[in-house]
Amino acid sequence: LGLMSKRRFLIAPDAFKGSLSANDFCAIAQEVLEARFPGCEVVALPLADGGEGTAEALVAGTGGRLIETEVTGPLGTPVDAHFGLLGDGTRAVVEMAQASGLPLVPPDRLDPLRATSYGTGQLIQAAVGAGAREVILALGGSATNDGGLGALQALGFRFLDQRGQPVPPNAEGLAAIHSVAWQEARQRLHGVRFIIASDVTNPLLGERGATAVYGPQKGADAATRAVLERNLAHFAGFTARVLGKDFSTVPGAGAAGGMGFGFLAWLGAEVRSGFEVVAEACRLAERLSGEAWELLITGEGRVDSQSVQGKLVGRLAELAQTHGVPLLVLAGAVTGGLEALHQAGVTSVHALTDHPMNLEEAMAEAPELLRRRLDELCRLWDTARICAKRNRS
Repeated sequence: LGLMSKRRFLIAPDAFKGSLSANDFCAIAQEVLEARFPGCEVVALPLADGGEGTAEALVAGTGGRLIETEVTGPLGTPVDAHFGLLGDGTRAVVEMAQASGLPLVPPDRLDPLRATSYGTGQLIQAAVGAGAREVILALGGSATNDGGLGALQALGFRFLDQRGQPVPPNAEGLAAIHSVAWQEARQRLHGVRFIIASDVTNPLLGERGATAVYGPQKGADAATRAVLERNLAHFAGFTARVLGKDFSTVPGAGAAGGMGFGFLAWLGAEVRSGFEVVAEACRLAERLSGEAWELLITGEGRVDSQSVQGKLVGRLAELAQTHGVPLLVLAGAVTGGLEALHQAGVTSVHALTDHPMNLEEAMAEAPELLRRRLDELCRLWDTARICAKRNRS
């Protein structure tokens, strides 16, 4: 069990969507560990994979700060949003969901033809204005299907119709694009690097594209999806003619309603795994290799046999196995066989629920369920450690 003079624990969870943030998980786990093992050292490192909570994770992991600002929401009305300025002051993280996300649109007002990503561009502009020379874009949970048109317009790209007038900053506007004035915007953003933090590998168009896969959850029926697909195809063709390269088939171009495409093509963005971006910024591998940890604790909303395939738990299992650190996984729900998880390097997996309850009850009680489950597991872990110490004596 890697006995050491001072007990040291590393907490590195993802968010439990809709019920428990990664920061909340860390706070509860730290409270339990310090109460159960007085004098222990606990390091909290909230993580994310490019979706909800990425800004908070990167800010917490680098000693940065969240900066609030008002931007244009997906329906064109003002919304309060934030971006994260990382600890070095030269990198920022922008979550698309903050400015252009599905939670900002009432279910009865979903309209991917007219929803705009303009506010995301405003967040990026604010981040650059705060000194960021590298902008990490977390492209999860968007309400838009505009290929990033709105965001690019907010950053100064002037997409014009046949009359030389700016097109609407939404998916409808894509069909009217005839020309672009973009030199001024490129000069303004010269030297700024864009990284797309996303595990989405979909292309822009086709049966695996942005519209076909993600359009229905944004409120697009079959007829609307046909229009969205046609408009994105027009934007892709126009972009290829201007830039001399077809970016529509690049993996990740279909992320966030084609936002990936817009930033790949017009701003030279790089697509990277969301987990890798967060783990690198928070120096996760360096922390695991450079210090002795008794236990690594993580968690996320649902864990199953597929969680080892590129998801956060699987990536942590690889690191834990490499550095010889036991990995405890706590989840809102655990389904399927666990053999693949154990083979990948997970020491033990546990669901938070300890009695029958429905999903709504489990989500509402998640903080207390985590507290109770982790306390019991700490008792068990301590018993195992005492037994191991006796056997070594």
